[in-house]
Amino acid sequence: MQSVTIGENEAGQRLDKFLGKYLKLAPKSFLYKMLRKKNITVNRKKCDGSEKLAFGDEVQFFLSEETIQKFSQTDEITDSKHGRATDNVFCQTARPPGLEIIYEDKHILILNKPSGILSQKAEASDYSLVEQIIDYLLESGQISKEQLRTFRPSVCHRLDRNTSGLIVAGKSLAGLQEMSRRLKERSIHKEYLCVVCGQMKEKKRISGFLKKEEKTNQVRIYSEEVEGSLPIVTEYMPLEEKGAYTLLKVALITGRTHQIRAHLSSIGHPIVGDYKYGSPAVNARVKKQYGISSQMLHSWKIKFSRLQKPLEALSHKSFTAPPPASFDVWKWAFFEENRSENF
Repeated sequence: MQSVTIGENEAGQRLDKFLGKYLKLAPKSFLYKMLRKKNITVNRKKCDGSEKLAFGDEVQFFLSEETIQKFSQTDEITDSKHGRATDNVFCQTARPPGLEIIYEDKHILILNKPSGILSQKAEASDYSLVEQIIDYLLESGQISKEQLRTFRPSVCHRLDRNTSGLIVAGKSLAGLQEMSRRLKERSIHKEYLCVVCGQMKEKKRISGFLKKEEKTNQVRIYSEEVEGSLPIVTEYMPLEEKGAYTLLKVALITGRTHQIRAHLSSIGHPIVGDYKYGSPAVNARVKKQYGISSQMLHSWKIKFSRLQKPLEALSHKSFTAPPPASFDVWKWAFFEENRSENF
């Protein structure tokens, strides 16, 4: 017999949902059969799967070790110190430097993500920010491999691989769910910094419609609504302008895929270093002369409104993340040219 004690990250969910995570490979019909035969119980009582689990409940599995192993699927946990996975399969993906933690409590992490790091895996072999967070929590003793069978900490939203800056992650189920809900509701204010081509002198709010092209993973901006498009609103304010480039502070009123990059490009001011929506000529030149190989877009500030439990400690607080070193380059290298570019 094997017994599992329900913790904070499992409490509140239905028993059948918990079993679907714990025994990932087991058919639902098998799970319900084991419940009917009392081979799976909660606090040694018969259940039908609809029961909500409470903190401290004991789920008993009157199954053989072979059966539990057969239906279990533990995701590969990487060891960032040695570049190895727990099953001793060497991971070819290079390990990024340690996490830059801006804020941490029991429920969430606020991190300054470097450019070049995926927020979440795109392929099985990827070592994304999520895996880095899990490694950190394992090494610091904040979570165990057993707990990862039923709950995996994750990011609450995503940044593009080559966008740096603030990103929020949930360490607990309650933190992940509540912060994700707030971000989806757009009740959390976020500001970005970016360097764009051309002179921009006035604060503006621009609108349009965005349509994603699934085949190319790109978006197109339209002035009028077209089939499959979504409305977008972007607000920007020039902070400094010299010569051929402008430093902007940008606020997303809506939040769509590639919105800042595509929207600014559509009005003739692409982000420097953006290889998807930017100027090939500018990108080639700044890479050759200044070593800039990714878009100069940085998630700079996040501000919280009034939050409910368990995140009430963050109410009305704001956090900023320093931009990467590439943002220092534009101050002395880009502007010394003091000349116009053809985009």
